[in-house]
Amino acid sequence: MKFIGRKNEMAKLGAEYKRDSSFVVIYGRRRVGKTTLIKEFLKDKTAFYFLATEEIESQSMKRLAGVVARTTQNNLLQKAIFTDWLELFQIIANYVPENKKVLVIDEFPYLVKTNPAFSSILQNAWDEILKDNNVMLILSGSLIGMMQKHALSYDSPLYGRRTSQIRLAPLPFTSIYAVQNLSFTDAVEQYAVTGGVPKYLEFFEDDKTLIEQIKNAVLSKSGFLYEEPFFLLKSESMTAVNYFSIIKAIADGNHKLGKIASALEQGTSGLTQYLSTLSDLDFVEKRTPVTEKNPEKSRKGLYFIVDNFIRFWFRYVYPYKGELELDNMQIVLDEMQKDFETKFVAFAYEDICKDLFADLCKQGTIDFVPSRIGAYWLNDYTGDTEIDVMAVDNQNKRIFAGECKYHAKPVDVPVYYALREKVLDAGEIRKSYPGYDIIYGVFGKSGFTQRMLDVAKETQNLVLINENQVVNVE
Repeated sequence: MKFIGRKNEMAKLGAEYKRDSSFVVIYGRRRVGKTTLIKEFLKDKTAFYFLATEEIESQSMKRLAGVVARTTQNNLLQKAIFTDWLELFQIIANYVPENKKVLVIDEFPYLVKTNPAFSSILQNAWDEILKDNNVMLILSGSLIGMMQKHALSYDSPLYGRRTSQIRLAPLPFTSIYAVQNLSFTDAVEQYAVTGGVPKYLEFFEDDKTLIEQIKNAVLSKSGFLYEEPFFLLKSESMTAVNYFSIIKAIADGNHKLGKIASALEQGTSGLTQYLSTLSDLDFVEKRTPVTEKNPEKSRKGLYFIVDNFIRFWFRYVYPYKGELELDNMQIVLDEMQKDFETKFVAFAYEDICKDLFADLCKQGTIDFVPSRIGAYWLNDYTGDTEIDVMAVDNQNKRIFAGECKYHAKPVDVPVYYALREKVLDAGEIRKSYPGYDIIYGVFGKSGFTQRMLDVAKETQNLVLINENQVVNVE
């Protein structure tokens, strides 16, 4: 798969490279493309790229010596025996001192696992050797908890040394769709499964049907993604049972903390730490209505699975593992036939619409400067008063309220009227943003009826979005 997106991250790394002294921490969940980003950045630079593994420290030093030997073309280093990391870092600093060099330590947490003092060793190396010798240091890691503890937190010896940090997220729909040879509908359905995780995209090709690729990569016992959630949780040294139960409860439609606890027959206090860990791993996200001024203290927070593949796996794979172990894929295909488009993809489409809206604002196609983009609900996500896409433009005192319809038929005017009624009846919105103008938006995968187009032509504050474009009603 070719390198796509990541313009902001590449620009940030480029700016750091130009500094006299730069120390960048890159972290994020597995498969999200950290190593690919780093290697793309290193293409035209003198670089020492070291991938740490779970091995004894002497072997790690030996392998780093090999990296240094190949980069400096000093074959004698291959035969040397090192017992001190600082000696290796000094050789890197001394190599072509007038030129900028990049030292990458990928999967940094593995070195800390092997030697808990490695953060202190690296602190000493940075302060005494690397910082003032034309070296850009990049630490990368997928074990998010360990990266935060040993590279970012106040208690880490490295605290205060970094000049920048990048938490890498999955690619947005707009970045992927821009380079795909797929129809909008096919691209949305693929994204609903992969969630923009670059590694997963490698198994979904444009010239094959989505069902065939799901069968090969996900439902087959030999498929790369068949056991993926087990591997992801195991990598964080967590007990899978409790986490699996929580994710399954959310996947079944339980979004309130109380409902999750009730589904698991547990007290709410016992779940908060698990949910916090799942949030750190970018599996689960606590969301609050856009109207909440202090989201972290809000009692309206709801929990959602934000990783599309994890949500797909727990909806269509996990409940049928017994059948799949017996090579019975048909039961999953039958389940997908029931509601994959109408419920599963339609739910993912709401998040895609948020991304489409943000991109259209960025392009200037929609005159709106979003301060925050999310959704709105009154008491519960399953209640009547729910707005799929809601954004606030504090700069121009505007609110955007959008409805998302992943329908096979064009969207008709009752959808707009219902949206307008929900907004006008929501006293909480008016109370939170008094005097703000309201812009309405309707996202229609299959376009709009002529009646809807006629209404939009006569309504200044109504925007229609078909696929990834604003519909011109003039």
